[in-house]
Amino acid sequence: MCGICGIINYRQSAKIEASAIDNMCSMMIHRGPDSAGIYVENRYCPVVGFGHRRLSIIDLSESAHQPMSNKDKTIWIVFNGEIYNFRELRKTLEDKGHKFNSHSDTEVIVHLYEEEGIDCVKKLRGMFALAIWDLNNKTILLARDRFGKKPLLYFFKDGLFSFASEFNALLACADISKEINLKAIPDYMTFGYIPAPESIYSGVYKLLPGHVLILKNNEVKIQRYWQLEYKKKNNISFQDAADTTEKLLREAVKIRLQSDVPLGAFLSGGIDSSTVVGLMAQLSPASKIKTFSIGFDDKDFDELKYARIIARQFNTKHHEFVVKPNALEVLPELVERYGEPYADSSCIPTYYVARETRRFVTVALNGDGGDELFSGYERYKAFYLSNLYNHIPSLLRKRLIEFTVNSLPGSPDERSPLNRLKRFLRGASLPSSNRYLHWIAFFDEKLQQSLYAGSFLAAVPELNPTKLLSPYFTGRNRHEILDNILCLDTNTYLPNDLLVKVDIATMANSLEARSPFLDHRLAEFVASLRVDFKMRYFIKKFLLKRVIKDLIPKKIINRPKMGFGLPVGKWFRVELKGLLTDTLLSGKSLNRGYFNPEFVKSLIARHLESKADYTQQLWCLLMLELWHRRFID
Repeated sequence: MCGICGIINYRQSAKIEASAIDNMCSMMIHRGPDSAGIYVENRYCPVVGFGHRRLSIIDLSESAHQPMSNKDKTIWIVFNGEIYNFRELRKTLEDKGHKFNSHSDTEVIVHLYEEEGIDCVKKLRGMFALAIWDLNNKTILLARDRFGKKPLLYFFKDGLFSFASEFNALLACADISKEINLKAIPDYMTFGYIPAPESIYSGVYKLLPGHVLILKNNEVKIQRYWQLEYKKKNNISFQDAADTTEKLLREAVKIRLQSDVPLGAFLSGGIDSSTVVGLMAQLSPASKIKTFSIGFDDKDFDELKYARIIARQFNTKHHEFVVKPNALEVLPELVERYGEPYADSSCIPTYYVARETRRFVTVALNGDGGDELFSGYERYKAFYLSNLYNHIPSLLRKRLIEFTVNSLPGSPDERSPLNRLKRFLRGASLPSSNRYLHWIAFFDEKLQQSLYAGSFLAAVPELNPTKLLSPYFTGRNRHEILDNILCLDTNTYLPNDLLVKVDIATMANSLEARSPFLDHRLAEFVASLRVDFKMRYFIKKFLLKRVIKDLIPKKIINRPKMGFGLPVGKWFRVELKGLLTDTLLSGKSLNRGYFNPEFVKSLIARHLESKADYTQQLWCLLMLELWHRRFID
């Protein structure tokens, strides 16, 4: 795993200094502490500079050093990721006469590009972000893996093109300003992240997963090379689907055990991470699997007891770490690493479990992607239930059910059953995209109407958070709609939130994370299955639970999903009250011009007085302000 960066300049008399590339690389030492490399070519137009920071995983020798070239030095590459089928590809290339100087997957990509051109990315099985400079064609190719496990940012203006793995490295390029993209603020307040391809900075973009970018003759073209297909269904029996799923999942875990450095696994005690650990134990019977778990003092958030069940079941070498309120001391580093506002508070425990894991191993497998693949979130069940609910006569729904439930006094805990029921009923009758938004938004449409200052609304007149969601909701019946939501989450929430979180948390600690559930061959097969295989009788992950019924204890398979968040709402009222009020009620924060100061004050007051639970909203505001202070002020 590594960090990559580069500058391509078409401007007249342009020259790239090695020190400029070195400066970008220096901002990503954590991504690759083992070595660094620079390539600069100033003899032609455009002038090109590539930089690389390396975390050695496969082929630890100096022969795998990057930037790497082909034999005649007409093709250069910087690469971040792991290609799990590189040995098969290498054998095919050797049969065609290609000669290799290393045992690395990077060199395989170079030779594959010689054979296939930009189509080479279609044959890569794994996670990757890469840049290739083709000197003969004066072409730059950027590519990102199918799900977006590895990040790739870029900037292009007036003949200057720059790219990097992280914002800090990209912003180290002297010609990039930190002008704020105001249109990104409402998206952030809605989702808690800024959806790709946009970013918080004007002119800085994220290459979308499954896409390539071609830069030639001072022009950029972006093409999609892969996407999951949900409409073409595989007409097979449930048992055949289960058998094939097990085979593909086992293979996905097996190929991710390739490593020349110590390897372990994150273990939450949930179905997905438990499945990965169980398969790892079966595939590596000669050695104990190292597992790593995070816990909390608060029993409502703690899952350590479930992780211990799996650790005992598979006799792993188990390690635990308990997060306390002082865990937020890492916030400045995380704000620095994310580089733009990011409001998923589970980034804190993810950072800590990555830090503890890195003390023992360099690679860790995880269960990311299982929920999006097999329908594991509560909102999937909620959509099914809402379709049934909407068949109840409107008069009965509005005047009896909703009136009765809404008249009951709410709880200051948003996670309480009554509050969850109220939230469900408020969204159940909305159009599909609005319904989804209502259930997942940090600030829903009602809150946003009160949130923004008049000056901000004048600067950003179009507030339409459903614009990202609407294209996905093309289905009409409940099966089609579930496919729509799976597709939506796989293309938005997964790459923009979950995979960003894991990449930043692990790379900040020089740890590589691998996700067997996000093997594209497994995902393609599961997407082709009927949705009632994935959710049946309102049982989430129905297919996966059948696949693992003899692998994982029933108490793990049948336990309710907890999520992976912090008890930060409680902390705000006690241990972190000072951080919250000192930050958000400061004159600097209240006078940003984005928000109505009185409304922000009311959110804080109502939360601190336990009249309402605004944990998510306050965390969202806090992270935006902390980002502002670090990067803009």
